[in-house]
Amino acid sequence: MKQVCAAIIVHNDKILITQRNPRKKLPLLWEFPGGKIEKKETPVDCVKREIHEELGIEIDVIRKFHINSHRYNFVHIQLISFLASWQNGIISLNEHEKYLWVKKEELMNYDFAPADIPIIEKLREVDLCHLIQN
Repeated sequence: MKQVCAAIIVHNDKILITQRNPRKKLPLLWEFPGGKIEKKETPVDCVKREIHEELGIEIDVIRKFHINSHRYNFVHIQLISFLASWQNGIISLNEHEKYLWVKKEELMNYDFAPADIPIIEKLREVDLCHLIQN
């Protein structure tokens, strides 16, 4: 099983989502940005590195949010997601097709990668402002 991390980046009461590259696996599906955890790397270090590499921004990791596993036909992953806030930088798409800032209630309007669906389901159950502030 491959360990991967993702960031639920919150800014001005909206969440950053990214659309996958059309030439990669799971083309054009939406996701919470992140990537594979490298050897000797912590999940927090991974999510910060991946966000910087893929989007060119710095984030502040607030807390671990959810862990789930998903079996695709090409890989079995454990997805560790973190709540984060955008600290600085201008978003530049280095790997993704598009990005959007959306309200929590709008997430289900997008076609997400299957591994990300449990994150959306958990987000629907929580008060995001409360989690960010505490």
